[in-house]
Amino acid sequence: MNELKWAVLGTGVIANEMAQALHNVGRTLYGVCNRTYDKAVSFAEKYHVEKVYTSYNEMYEDSSVDVIYITTPHNTHYEFIRQSLLHGKHVLAEKSITLNSSELNKLKALADEKGLVLAEAMTIWHMPLYKKLWQIVESGQIGRPQMITMNFGSFKDYDMTNRFFNISLAGGAMLDIGVYALSIVRSFMCESPDQILSQMKPAPTGCDEQASILLMNPSGQMATVALSMHSKQPKRAMISCEKAYIEIMEYPRADHAVIVDAETGKQTIIEAGRTSNALQYELEDMETAILTGNTTIMKLRESSDVMDIMTKLRSDWRLSQATALGARMCFGTFFFILFVSNCGQNLSNML
Repeated sequence: MNELKWAVLGTGVIANEMAQALHNVGRTLYGVCNRTYDKAVSFAEKYHVEKVYTSYNEMYEDSSVDVIYITTPHNTHYEFIRQSLLHGKHVLAEKSITLNSSELNKLKALADEKGLVLAEAMTIWHMPLYKKLWQIVESGQIGRPQMITMNFGSFKDYDMTNRFFNISLAGGAMLDIGVYALSIVRSFMCESPDQILSQMKPAPTGCDEQASILLMNPSGQMATVALSMHSKQPKRAMISCEKAYIEIMEYPRADHAVIVDAETGKQTIIEAGRTSNALQYELEDMETAILTGNTTIMKLRESSDVMDIMTKLRSDWRLSQATALGARMCFGTFFFILFVSNCGQNLSNML
């Protein structure tokens, strides 16, 4: 990995994993910015980060920063990404990269205009296991994928103030866990689904708590997806091909899979990479894309296809408008609080 300088926006779990991933390859995170300055300071001390920014603009305007990793909740992504691109920074943003296709299309156009790399931090695009499985499928040795079955369910208590159930924070199963399942589906299909049917059960807040989805593309490849935020399911993927099926457990960061022969039942274990290195693979691919110009490895086109599916589903469920309005209100309040906080800090410094 070359010495591109990274700044991270946010200090949560993913930000910690990102800083550790750099450390594992002998690198140090350059900068950190967070809504709460004290948390940014503590984070910087923990990972020996050189720069702690007192404002987002200070981070955007730092000419030393090459790429910004946005790890904040997805309802904040659009404006953070837009400002980063406007200031000439490459951007890697956590999933879901935006709230809808309209937002993503605008950001893609801006990134193209500026000649910058924009990508979604979707582990599935970068895990060595999937790169190996895609090669096996593309070789034709197990035949064409015909049916894909996906499950992802978490049991989360009905804490309606938590972002998982808060519609103003773009909560719900689709944007938080459905994006993983649909990314698997898209990655093993030769083209994006154009026929989509679904059922959705809302949480008391109105966000999508549970859903079942049927998909088919023009080539006749089909998929079923079952999601839940209030009932446990295994993170299980099964890709049924003409001559065998592939089974993957804990698929968001999987490092092994089983291929079962359709006639003999013989099992072949496929191993590649390590689950614990998931963030490292993302960062390596992002740097390769920036330094070589080969942006296809970041699979933004596939992320865009997934976003189109999620946008249609959330529109069918009449969630998109409510979420967008709530997110804008929440984001506006967030920046107002930040403005007042900064004014108070500046006044304190003057005194």
